[in-house]
Amino acid sequence: MPVATDRPAARQAREPGTPPRSLVALASAALALTTGVAIWLLPAEAGDDRAVPGLDARAGVTASGLATRSTAGPSPARSVVSSTGRPSGFVTFVDTVRDPLFNLPEATGKDRVHWFTLGHLTTGRRECVPTWGGGKERDGGLVADRLSRLRAAGGDAGLAFGGPVGRELAAACTDLDRLVAAYRQAIDTFDATYIDFEVQDPADAETVLRRARAIAALQREAEAGGRSLIVSFTLPVTGAGLAPSDQTMLRSTREAGAEITAVNLLATVGPAPGPGLTRGSLRPVASAVRAAHPQIAESLGEPVAWSRIALTPVLSSSHDLTPVNARRLIAFTSRNKLAWLSIRGAAPTPKVARFLTVSTY
Repeated sequence: MPVATDRPAARQAREPGTPPRSLVALASAALALTTGVAIWLLPAEAGDDRAVPGLDARAGVTASGLATRSTAGPSPARSVVSSTGRPSGFVTFVDTVRDPLFNLPEATGKDRVHWFTLGHLTTGRRECVPTWGGGKERDGGLVADRLSRLRAAGGDAGLAFGGPVGRELAAACTDLDRLVAAYRQAIDTFDATYIDFEVQDPADAETVLRRARAIAALQREAEAGGRSLIVSFTLPVTGAGLAPSDQTMLRSTREAGAEITAVNLLATVGPAPGPGLTRGSLRPVASAVRAAHPQIAESLGEPVAWSRIALTPVLSSSHDLTPVNARRLIAFTSRNKLAWLSIRGAAPTPKVARFLTVSTY
């Protein structure tokens, strides 16, 4: 797939995928493998990855409103995978709209996935009220309803705001106090320690500043309560790295007082250039990560930022990732200490998915 140069087009192209429920966790695993493989092919140094194809973020959205705390159930003492409440290893993205019955506890036990990201929360008919996919409220049956059982099984989940469909809360809710309250509602409802923002309007300076101030306020509240609130941004990456508007957004968000733990890079994995050539489609992903690294480091005010990069390859076909490439991906990820791996797009083969989820822990 050619490198995307038009930012709006790249963002609009990200339509949610619709793989069978049973393959969601597996798909996530395999895609992550793909990314790593591509990167692994470059030198082992943490600066080894440069030029990537256009991105298609196959993210989904929910047509149902937030469950109440009583619906979601009280959160038991956390048997958390990370004492800091931040994602690690392999993170499965769950489209709560297209797969509202996805069984989080079962995936943790069967597929050995311990971290999930649930998306996407956007504004609905009321501009300052978070809803799944901006849709109407629906009683019961939501993925998020299973969070208490997931945590009891040793897993955890974060919340994704924004995405390819609907408006992110900060763009619609222009009153800062109400915006903070809206984010807080979602965080408190699901007892979340991790939130992600998949931003579609990075060039809107007022929205960027409003969101940043809201995040900073929520992080101060969490710290005062003896907790942490981990924040990441999910952004498309190409061979040139991040778009200039995304780099500016990250820098402005940091300067406004918000702490960004990681930048999750969405990188498209294209088909292999020929029969038996499994590496060709992965090199662009590695190149994209390399191009984005110095940009992310500068935006976050860090000399080195490899541990602040999460990687989410987007597969166009389950054949884009092989077991051999999966092993290389795991090795690269470990060597360069990337924050976490995820996957979107086509489902990988079950064998590859199992290897990824087992090997990242």
